[in-house]
Amino acid sequence: MDNSIKFSKAIANLKSGTEYAFHGPVPTTEELFNQVLWVTGVAENDTSITTTVNPHSELTWTKVNNEMTRLETEYDSFDYARARELAYPITKEFIEAYTEKEIGGDSTKWDAYVIKYNKVRTDNPKS
Repeated sequence: MDNSIKFSKAIANLKSGTEYAFHGPVPTTEELFNQVLWVTGVAENDTSITTTVNPHSELTWTKVNNEMTRLETEYDSFDYARARELAYPITKEFIEAYTEKEIGGDSTKWDAYVIKYNKVRTDNPKS
């Protein structure tokens, strides 16, 4: 999972609606996390008022890092599903094979489809 997605999801999961910004690399260390600009309001000229002092007690580096680790573990647990999605025969093949079997009576394409489908499941087992 991309670090920027992981970071933004972790923040959203821990404190929904939090506004922040960072310049440079994604905060994947406590040092970088301490450089995040936290939005605390809006100035009269419609620009964000920011501070590097984190105003959110729910968003400590430890909590954010733990949530990022949890998200990565959850994402990794579905590697098999992403691999299957890419490897499964396309829907058009299913429709053609099923229709030919049901209407035409010839199950040759259907049998080939089932073999492909089952091979994908065998090659990419659930963890």
